[in-house]
Amino acid sequence: MIEVRDLVKRYGDHVAVDHLSFTVEKGQIYGFLGPNGAGKSTTMNIMTGYIGLTEGDVIVNGHNIVEEPEAAKRCIGYLPEIPPLYTDMTVTEYLRFAAQLKKVPKGERAEQLRRVVELTHIEDVQHRLIKNLSKGYRQRVGLAQALLGFPEVIILDEPTVGLDPKQIIEIRDLIRSLSGDHTVILSSHILSEVQEVCDQVLIINHGKLIASGSPAELEEKLAGTTLSLTVKGDDPRAVEALLSPLDGVTAVTVAPGADPGELDVRLSCARGRDVREAVSSACISAGVPILMMKNGDVSLEQIFLEVTSDETGESPEQPAGADETPDADRADGGEEGQQ
Repeated sequence: MIEVRDLVKRYGDHVAVDHLSFTVEKGQIYGFLGPNGAGKSTTMNIMTGYIGLTEGDVIVNGHNIVEEPEAAKRCIGYLPEIPPLYTDMTVTEYLRFAAQLKKVPKGERAEQLRRVVELTHIEDVQHRLIKNLSKGYRQRVGLAQALLGFPEVIILDEPTVGLDPKQIIEIRDLIRSLSGDHTVILSSHILSEVQEVCDQVLIINHGKLIASGSPAELEEKLAGTTLSLTVKGDDPRAVEALLSPLDGVTAVTVAPGADPGELDVRLSCARGRDVREAVSSACISAGVPILMMKNGDVSLEQIFLEVTSDETGESPEQPAGADETPDADRADGGEEGQQ
């Protein structure tokens, strides 16, 4: 559905996206994660044709975003973090205007408007001025705009930011309802949201893809990074000295256990290393009974911190003072590329 190949975006000497490659399959929800300045918004803006690329290719449903911008953009519905709304219009007026910009055939506009209003549950506010709507309803109107034309791909940049808990749940349910008929790419800083909603996760840092897979696959891949033990003993320093030298163990934490004469031990291990056998052998040789041993549970938040921990500092996606969307970098299509 979407193929990003060796994508590069430079702002002067600063590299915002660094030879990034990934593929998005049809009918699934993808979570796009990364720390501030990782290149998420830059990549999404390039995928939608809003800004140009420096090197590489973005193929949307067989159409190159540079060589066939209009055909590629017809396959994409885009909701930026700040929805592109005209607040002095009513909801219906705005959606009609967006349908015209998207070149929805005249004979189909009324039915498409009815469908997107129903899908986003904005029937009660469709005749109200947008400026009088709550932020939650404005997000819904922005999503309705993205759905017009019923494109194969829906790209959502921080769709729940600033919403209250009830609104967040409603938007998440709406996003889940889009899968199957649409491919959804969702950028979010809320890791629990990505874990709950998304089928696949892409994690980028400093413009590079550093991890990808389903939440379950990422958890399994990193499950060996922590190991929890309960052992018999009353000397934390002795247990720490016993386990710290083991190959693959990077850190040992020992604390008093729940019962007298027990110690709780947490081992941090090198990624991909299974140290359980070495730990068992060491404890048996030293006469330290193991009462419990299990791999630590790994959340998406822990995975995110683990794979980005070797990257320090925040680098802006473009240098201070650079134009957000330089005229020379805009893909053809003008305002249509923003819809």
